Order: sequence, then C-alpha cells, then structure tokens
Amino acid sequence: MVGIKEVARQAGVSVGTVSNVLNRPERVSGDVRARVQAAIDLLGYVRSESARQLRAGRSRMLGLLVMDTGNPFFAAMARGTETTAAGAGLGVMVCNSAESVEAEQAYLALFAEQRLRGVLLAPVASQGRPWEALLRPKIPFVIVDRAVAPEEACSVAADDVLGGTLAGRHLLAAGHRRIAYVHGPDHLQQVQDRREGLLRAVREAGLGADMITDIPAERLDVRAGRDAGARLLGLPTGPTAAFCANDLLALGVMQTAFDAGVRVPDDLAVVGYDDIEFAEASLIPLTSVRHPAGEIGRLAAELLLEEIDPAHPEQLHRHTGIVLQPELVVRRSSLSRR
Repeated sequence: MVGIKEVARQAGVSVGTVSNVLNRPERVSGDVRARVQAAIDLLGYVRSESARQLRAGRSRMLGLLVMDTGNPFFAAMARGTETTAAGAGLGVMVCNSAESVEAEQAYLALFAEQRLRGVLLAPVASQGRPWEALLRPKIPFVIVDRAVAPEEACSVAADDVLGGTLAGRHLLAAGHRRIAYVHGPDHLQQVQDRREGLLRAVREAGLGADMITDIPAERLDVRAGRDAGARLLGLPTGPTAAFCANDLLALGVMQTAFDAGVRVPDDLAVVGYDDIEFAEASLIPLTSVRHPAGEIGRLAAELLLEEIDPAHPEQLHRHTGIVLQPELVVRRSSLSRR
C-alpha cells in the first residue's frame, strides 16, 4: 500500500503539505497542489478513511438499516436519504436485516463498533427497543417507517392505519363484501396497522369483521404473493377482492390469478400498498396506497443531521415525530363492479 510518505517523497514536499492538500487544500498554493496530485495519480495513492476517522474521532458515514433491500420501497427511501446526506458531505451505508431481529441486532452492533456518524433504522419488530445498542456509544439515530413516542427518538412514518382505511373504503364502495387481507409476518407494525385500517373501513360501513379473510405470507415479496394467491383461489367461497400489505405481494397474487385464468379486476379486484414504480407498469396497472418512501428517507435524514449538528447547539434537543399522509392511487386492478 502506498502511504502519504511515499507521496510526499515523490512530490518533493513534506508529509504535512500532502495532508493539507488532502484535507485543507485552500492552505496550499496551486502549483504545489498540482505536484502533489500528480504524485498521487502516479503512485495510485488511496487515502485511508479508517485512519482519517481514527484521527478525527468521527465517521463521515450514516447507516441505513432496512428490512429488505430488494424491495423498491426501501430503495426509494435510500435514494431520499442519500441525496440529503450527500448535501452534507456524508455517505450512506445501506444494510439489509432481511426481516430478522438477529440480523438487525448484529448490524446495529456493527454500526456502534464503526462509530458511524448517525443511523436510520426501520425496525423489524413492532415491540421492543432495538436501538438500545446505539445509546451507550451515543450514536444519533432516527426511526423510519414506524412512529415511536417522542421521548424515545425522532421518527418519520406514514399513517398506515389511514392507508388501510382508504383501501377498504375503496373496495367497499365498489361493492365487495368478501375481502382477503394478504399480509406478511404479524410482528411487523405495518402489517398490523394496515389491517386495523381495513377493519376500520368495514366497521364504518356497519359490516362485520367476518367479511375479511386473513391470508398470511412468510415474507413481503412476489414469491410469497404467488403462494398466498394460490391459497386465496383455493378457498371454497373465494373473496372477490384482495387488499395486500404491499405491492410485491399484490403483484404475486395477480400473477397467480392470471395463470389460473382468473380475471383482474372482473373476478378478483386487487389493491396493493406502497405504489412502487412497478405498480403502474404492471400488465394490469395496480391500484395502490401511495407510501411516500423518498420523502420519508429525506425527512429522516434531515432530522438526523439536525441531531448530529444542531443549528442551535445551546438548546436542548427535542425529538420530533413526523407522520405523513398516504394517498390512494386508483388504477385498473380494482375498477368498480357497479
């Protein structure tokens, strides 16, 4: 590995001058900067970020821990986070807990060991305080895609109960009275809240909860949606509509319906959640509850940066909870039966 000493020797300057070129270039004349840069290019020198962090005592990286990096919803969230972080001269390390509490804790421990500048966390479980690992090393953090009590932490989420209510009202208005709720693991708060919203819409209409059939899935992906779709179509008295806890499940359900000759929406109306890019691009465009992923990522990063470097350091930091409003986007997959 080429070090800073070799660069200094090649450029004919001191180690301190090379350090200034790398960290405080305004202190060095243009011709000297050019000589040092030429030496760096010739020798292939790459600065050691870990050594820089050790000297400075802080990282230039934020951590973003999500439940599924393969889900376009979290990809959009990451983009919102990265754009905001880049404006502050910081990078983002995106990690995948794969909906595993054990993996989540392992990554949080790693973030603490690496002394990241701050962490954005989308928790796996609806209960507990997984962010405990960040408290002792005093790493600032913000919870994303789940609202928490302001005394606990800053958080940014969308109102998933309202989102479920919007989906339920839409299907009820279209005349559906047998609705399947296709969802992922019950320990996910989002799954619980979206079902509660569906139940709220049913109660508003003066109907009973028995009109809802729960169809669980092991994961929130297309493959799990195909499996859930097969079980849905195999019911003796099949639902006429399916509200899915995310768009990937909904796309899987529609694939199974298509393979079985079941027409969407004539035989089965389908509503998803998140409004990912593929929802509109599907062969049958998918009705979905728009979940503002990019906005969640952007706002959460802004809250985190404020906690890291407050505009008014003399004031006591007060945690902020932001809850965004979802929106139902109606497309062909749930056209009215009337």
